[in-house]
Amino acid sequence: MLPHSKSSKPPNWPLLYTAVSLTTLATLLLELSLTRIFSVVFYYHFAFLAISIALFGLGVGGVLSYVIAGWRGSLYRKLGIVSLANAGLVIAAVMFVLTRGADVGTLDLGLIYFITALPFLGSGIIVSLVISDTIERIERVYFYDLLGAAGGCLALVLLLNYFGGPNTVIAVSVLFAAAAAVWFSLAGIKLGRIASVFVGLLFAMVVIANTKYHFIEVRYAKGQKLHKEEFTSWNSLSRIGMARDPETGGEMIYIDADASTGVANFDFNHLSARDLEYLLHQGPGIPYNLRPGAKTLVIGPGGGWDVSRALASGSHDVTGVEINPIIGTVIMRKKFPQLSKGLYLRPDVHIHIEDGRSFVRSSPEKYQVIQATLVDTWASTAAGAFALSENNLYTTEAFHDYLSHLTDDGLLTFTRWGFEPPRESLRLVSLAIAALADLGEHDPARHVLAGRAGTKTDLAGWGAQDTVIISRKPLSDADATAARAAFAAAHMTEVYVPGDPPRNEFGKLLLARDPLEYERNYQFDITPVSDNRPFFFYTVQPRDIATYLLNNGHGGEAADVKVNVALPKLFSALIVSVIAVMVILLLPPIVLGTRLPRERSVQSFLIYFLAIGAGYILIEVALIQKFVLFLGHPTYALTVVIFSMLVSSGVGSSFSGKLTGERNGRLVAILAIAAALVAVLAAIVQPVLTAGVGIPLPLKMIATVLLIAPAGFVMGIPFPIGLRLLEKQHPASVRWAWSLNAAASVLGSVGALVLALYLGLVETLLIGGGLYLCAMAVILVNPMVKAPVRFTQPVSAEVSA
Repeated sequence: MLPHSKSSKPPNWPLLYTAVSLTTLATLLLELSLTRIFSVVFYYHFAFLAISIALFGLGVGGVLSYVIAGWRGSLYRKLGIVSLANAGLVIAAVMFVLTRGADVGTLDLGLIYFITALPFLGSGIIVSLVISDTIERIERVYFYDLLGAAGGCLALVLLLNYFGGPNTVIAVSVLFAAAAAVWFSLAGIKLGRIASVFVGLLFAMVVIANTKYHFIEVRYAKGQKLHKEEFTSWNSLSRIGMARDPETGGEMIYIDADASTGVANFDFNHLSARDLEYLLHQGPGIPYNLRPGAKTLVIGPGGGWDVSRALASGSHDVTGVEINPIIGTVIMRKKFPQLSKGLYLRPDVHIHIEDGRSFVRSSPEKYQVIQATLVDTWASTAAGAFALSENNLYTTEAFHDYLSHLTDDGLLTFTRWGFEPPRESLRLVSLAIAALADLGEHDPARHVLAGRAGTKTDLAGWGAQDTVIISRKPLSDADATAARAAFAAAHMTEVYVPGDPPRNEFGKLLLARDPLEYERNYQFDITPVSDNRPFFFYTVQPRDIATYLLNNGHGGEAADVKVNVALPKLFSALIVSVIAVMVILLLPPIVLGTRLPRERSVQSFLIYFLAIGAGYILIEVALIQKFVLFLGHPTYALTVVIFSMLVSSGVGSSFSGKLTGERNGRLVAILAIAAALVAVLAAIVQPVLTAGVGIPLPLKMIATVLLIAPAGFVMGIPFPIGLRLLEKQHPASVRWAWSLNAAASVLGSVGALVLALYLGLVETLLIGGGLYLCAMAVILVNPMVKAPVRFTQPVSAEVSA
């Protein structure tokens, strides 16, 4: 028999629910805030690492809970000790990450992985012990588990916006200390409660002091010591810093200590000839040579350079759509407007804080120029915790939206990195061909201009800058002549102008009889990407994945390598996830000896928990990405989708006992309904979101909840019912099932990215639903769960071996 330490008196259920909610709130908040810190200190690819760390720690904690259960003493005293220890471990973890120097080697990364996993391990121990101890109320406990996690989504946005990344992590310590105080109260240990309150107040004071003095802050990022920053601010999108460029002396805005945008500083009442030359005789200035004084929409204006180019050409109506309020509002309009001479305060400049694509789709206006210059940040948003580096700005549907919002003489212009042979910039042409065909324009060679600024050294390194211009209607001969003159004046290489022969890749693609065949045979993947697979930046051909992983998946300083390095990182994360699952599988026999289930029926039933764990995370990941465009902001997608799923699943959990009763056949029906509802979501989500893109944001949020809640409700039922089935037939395996569910989520979080990248988001949804059918098959064929199970008596106070 494995002793299961019950409290000496029945628990105070409201206090227990409070402690569970505080624990899961702190856990999810730590997980998501670490993705932001990892994105700054390392690269956005390490958002994967943070998710893997969290789920790995939770799974291992579930296994180790067997050991903790065997210790002497009150269960709630143990939970208080673990929770209080977690408060300290959180601080230790964030300090370790932030104090890594410029040279972060493999050993450092290994230490980072295991040290930051320790608080999650503690959370896994706590939740697993509580669920096993309160199995008779599993539905309610699981409801408050999910409710606390949902609260973590909302708390993340508030804490990041007001306190920043490191302080958000320190706030997690306060929450663990508060949970410890509740556990000690349940155990009747006054001294433990006092100590927990003291520790919580101490860490709260650290948050307040650090907000002012920044003694716990990012010092090194991306292997380099940060510039001396004049201003820093965090939000759920990124960390923004301001510093002077050591070479030019100009003010620079740094996004996650990596991507940057300069602050434009021009006096438009006294523009010099040099200023005009600088603004209009560069790649992004070319469209204003062709359409001077254009009514302009700039997507991602940053520090205002493209806005300045439009104004310099004589425009009196410039709209900028900036997704990050720290840049568009705090820096450019409130704290430092003088740095740009009040550029964003001008009456002829209209700045909107919104996702650019969402703004375009819902706008009734038409523009003569729509421009996006190097709009990407290599940064993980909070939503990027589950994302690769998809970008809804660069899809065939997006190009259709842009071109539909141009006047007949309007120009759509992008500046992207140029390489030899071309990749990103040539993919822009593929997108243009597909979007133009959809609009009834079947001679793309008359619609495209392309020029390159940069040397051969640039092409081999960080990349030249290719400017690709797409016209709504065929370009005239006068436009072609003007474009050639503009390229020459800007000292750019003319890459393609209508009338040119197919002398390079641009001309060959535009003049190809079968563009799709040309794209398939091309060295890199330049095929058009869609909203269902919005991975614009990944240009490795599927047929070359193995070769790339073996030869080019490491090292190099080129921007193209830096972008595509996420591919080997993704597969590395998948390998790490498999290893994490193997560790979780191997730990119980090593740590627990003979206490593992030996019966084949029990072992096969555990597949049920793997299936619903992986299925849930696949569905969640796909829905987050699908709703980014609809809600207009990655943060809104993260908070609303996860909140909707967790709350609706929690409600489903609380009703699970009543809905399934004593008949396992009802559980089979529930699993089938879950798969069916996911299939319905996959079928209707895109047309519904497209139809509703113009409605106000509050209504969009309500619509999101209404769309997701039915499936979320049903998906919340199988886990607690499965645990109760297992408790009745083989109590020793309850925490084992919990651990495997977490392990499946490790695999599912990365597997969702692989599936989305190569199959699509809708297909990922359908596969997630299919896993619920796999769980249903387990219930149908497993002899352990074929017979009806009655939950009429309280669950045993002991867990048998």
